[in-house]
Formats: sequence, C-alpha cells, structure tokens
Amino acid sequence: MGLSPPMLQALKKAGYNTPSPIQAALIPEALDGFDVIGQAKTGTGKTAAFGIPIIEMLEARTKGPQAIILAPTRELVQQIVVELQKFASGQDVVVTGIYGGEPIERQLRALQRGVDIVVGTPGRVLDHIQRHTLYLGDIYHVVLDEADRMLDIGFRPDIEKILRKVPDPHQTLLLSATMSPEVRKLAQKYMYQPIELNLSKDEPSVESIRQYYVTIENDRKFELLVHLLKRDEPSQCIVFTRTKRGAERLAEKLRGKVSGVAAIHGDLAQSVRNRVMQGFRSGSISVLIATDVVGRGIDVNDISHVINYDVPDDAENYVHRIGRTGRMGKNGLAYMFVCPDQGEPLTAIELLINKTIPVLELDGFDAYRRQPKQEQGFRELFSTTRERSFARY
Repeated sequence: MGLSPPMLQALKKAGYNTPSPIQAALIPEALDGFDVIGQAKTGTGKTAAFGIPIIEMLEARTKGPQAIILAPTRELVQQIVVELQKFASGQDVVVTGIYGGEPIERQLRALQRGVDIVVGTPGRVLDHIQRHTLYLGDIYHVVLDEADRMLDIGFRPDIEKILRKVPDPHQTLLLSATMSPEVRKLAQKYMYQPIELNLSKDEPSVESIRQYYVTIENDRKFELLVHLLKRDEPSQCIVFTRTKRGAERLAEKLRGKVSGVAAIHGDLAQSVRNRVMQGFRSGSISVLIATDVVGRGIDVNDISHVINYDVPDDAENYVHRIGRTGRMGKNGLAYMFVCPDQGEPLTAIELLINKTIPVLELDGFDAYRRQPKQEQGFRELFSTTRERSFARY
C-alpha cells in the first residue's frame, strides 16, 4: 500500500498482515488527502483505516496537535489511543486521550508537554478548547469515529462547535456504521467533496454470528443465564442489560454463581471502569455485565458470546450489541432472552437483520415455573404478540 518502512514494521509487530476491506479502501484515499466517508460495521478495522494514514502524514512536531479524533465514549477513546500507539511504535509520535470522568490535571500536563494526535469525547474536547488548553491552530486531520452514535447520544452541538474552530484547509474522515439523515447532513455541512466508501452493504453484518432466542419468564432469566454460562463456558462474554442499576444487581447476584464477573456502566468512576476494562482485556474478567452506551465502546476481538439479558429498546442496538462478537472474521454466538409479551421487538429485530432468529433448544432447563396450563397461556401470549407485530410491519 506504499506505507513507510517504520509503519510496516509497526504493523508487523502488531500482527497486521492483510488489510481488511475498509482499510484497503480508505487508506489510499486518505493518504491522497481526500475527505472520506467510510461506512462499515464495528469490528472491521476502522481504527487502523484512519489511524495509519494520519500517522503517515504527520509532519515535524508543531505547537499544537496536528490531528483530532472524536469518539462517543471514554472506552472507545482509550482503545483508539492504544491502537494508534501500536501503529506509531518506533516513531516519535505522541497520542493522548482526553475525556470526562477523570481529573483534568493529567490531560493538562499531557497537552502542555506536546501532543501530535488528540483523541477525545466531544464534551471534554470542547471543555479544553474553551479553557484555551487545547490549541487547534495546527490541526489538519479531523476524524469523526462512530458518527452515528455520537449524534444519537446528543453530541451534535459540541461536534459542530469544534468543527467550526478547526482552521481551513483540513482533511475530514467520517466513520459510521449507518448513514442516517443526521450523519449525511453533518457530512454535507463540514466536508469537502468527500469520497464515499460503503463497506456495510446496507445491511447489518451478522453472518458470522450464530443467533438464538429463548422465550422465558422474567423471573427465570437469572437461572437461565447461569445455566448457559456453565454449559457453554465462554472464553469471554458480554451480558447486556437495559439499565445501570440492572447491570449492577445482576453482577452482584452472578458473582456468587460464576467466577470472573464485573459490571460496567456510566455511573462508575472512570478509574473503576479502566480497571474493569483492563481485567476484561487481560482475561481475568470473563463475564462483563454492560449497558448499551458503555457496551458499544468495548472493542475486544476475542469475545465468544453476547447475551441479551434484556431485549434492547431499539432494534439497531441489537446489531451493535451482538457486533461485539464475531469480529474480524471470527465466529460468535448471541443469545436473547425474550419474555412472552416481547414478540414485537423480536420481530422488529428480525426484520432489520433480514433473518429469522431460531429458538434455542434447552436440554435440562425449564424456562417456565408454572403449571402446564399456565405455561400454555404464556406461550399463546408470545405467539399473539408475534402475530400482531408481523401484521403491523
């Protein structure tokens, strides 16, 4: 791909041999200086797609950073920093992350020492700009990573304020799993004749993930979770809950049944979240209970299982959840616990992924505690909600 010897050496050291489709498509265009929109699902190597050309194009150190990368969550910021440091191995390139939830003094010291690439969440980046502790006068490269997610969680005003302060000319790379009208509007407003690369084929990429659902009473979900964890013995597993409190409660109950359990959610102190993620990456934590906002920032390639303990409120969140497994061509397994009155959200998910999710056959586990007559009533309720949802769609 015409990369420099130091970069090739760093990639070899990091175990990169063949570019993924998004990397092969985006890197040459970025190196030629074009603005690029890259649409690709998570787990396809997007960080390398924008990180490699930026590092290749850095010039001698300037007063301020030459590149700024915006991402939706602290965890994703941290992961991008780690990846970029791998690509910059052996070169005099300084990468730092700035985000909320930790004392600002560390970030101030890092910025004062001199930084080439800043990776941050929009809120904290804007905070530094307003404090005049982040100088944007030398910025040439701007990356909006997971742009759809940043807009979903309300970062549009902060992103626009930041983009308006970046000097021209500059290069903008926008990465997004979906091209919603909001994302397209942002691109039209702040990008110059961007090249569009669609590597998502306009459908969720879940082909490498085996998916199943179980119809189960709400008060039997915990017993089913323990049953599946003991039966499958996953190498690493993420269990998604709908609420922060639900994640914490589930983790507390599960610790008495399974080893290596931790919870991660937005109410935890950043230092605690860092320790949890470090444990998950190292393997000392094998079962991670997470909420959607935090869970989407988890980028670990060896996750074998994703369990939807609570059905997601939005069908697209299901795709983002199960996208934590089956990454970089590996196989993955996803389970979803569906209560009898949740036939409609299940149908919405199947319509989105254009695939019927099969029922998981359970040997040695009864999903119902009730008498046969009551169980039949629950099954009929589930069947009715499925029929109504199919008719609606």
